[in-house]
Parts: sequence; C-alpha cells; structure tokens
Amino acid sequence: MKIRKNFLEGLEQKVYIYENKKEEFFVVAVPDINWSYTFTYEEDDIQSKLMHSLKERIASETALTLSSRIVQWTTEM
Repeated sequence: MKIRKNFLEGLEQKVYIYENKKEEFFVVAVPDINWSYTFTYEEDDIQSKLMHSLKERIASETALTLSSRIVQWTTEM
C-alpha cells in the first residue's frame, strides 16, 4: 500500500492506494472525506468515474484535481 499526501483547500489529506497485482485492481481511499473507490487495470475513462464519485463529497474543481492526481499516482505504480 502506498500513502500519498494531497494538499487541497489548505488542508493535508492522506490518500491510501492499494494495488492487487494478481487480480489487477486498485483500491483508493481518502478517510478525511469518507471516500473510497475500486477500479481495475482495464477500466475505461477512470478519471471521469473518479471525478463523478468524488463530486458527491467535495467541490467539482477539487474533485477534478484529486481525480487527476489519483490517475497519475496509480499509473506510476
């Protein structure tokens, strides 16, 4: 599991990223906003899906930024 720090709206949030290489999926969680999401390696348009899910918890602009960072972090792994 990887832990990344996310600085948005003047606050530091920890983003937890778990990768299951055998079953080819990720679990991403941000406890500060009570949010988590699971997606597979092969899933299409993941940034849009993440953003839609995040918009239920945080502002649209913040959701766009965080979803971009999550995509970047998971592709680096």
